[in-house]
Amino acid sequence: MSLSDDSDLELIYGVHRADLRRFLIARVGDAVEADDLLQELWVRARNVAAGPIGNGRAYLYKMAQNLVLDRLREQQRRMARERRWNDQETDFTAPGIDPVDRSQTAEDQIIAREEVQRIKTALETLPEGARRAFELHKLRGLTHGEVAAQLGISKSGVEKHMAVAMKYLRRALTD
Repeated sequence: MSLSDDSDLELIYGVHRADLRRFLIARVGDAVEADDLLQELWVRARNVAAGPIGNGRAYLYKMAQNLVLDRLREQQRRMARERRWNDQETDFTAPGIDPVDRSQTAEDQIIAREEVQRIKTALETLPEGARRAFELHKLRGLTHGEVAAQLGISKSGVEKHMAVAMKYLRRALTD
């Protein structure tokens, strides 16, 4: 039997629908998922490109098998993606490999405290105008215009104070 139009394939689908459902349940092991696949099979069967089909029943079963494989591949991709994400979040590693401890070590904490102290000392030794402009702009988040208004100086004065502060801090922190 050669199928020449979509209505013939729809007719064969209607005749074999119950068998196709049993086929899908046997493959996926879940009636609800099999019904979803059966519905998708119906949509695809209705939208098949025109052309002769030698065996409509075999064609529908092959489409059903391909849908099962597509669903399985999609589940495997999702599981692999979730496993990778979970492994990243929990620092899980393969057996025999020690997981990476991302918490700070005592040495890291000491270095961080020393760095903070160096910055604090450098800020305290800035010239008064540069220190005030730096604190208002960098620490409190004011714009140059707002800093100028608060200090009663021009914007270019603020820019000069900031240049002095940045130069001084850069030199103090690299030494």
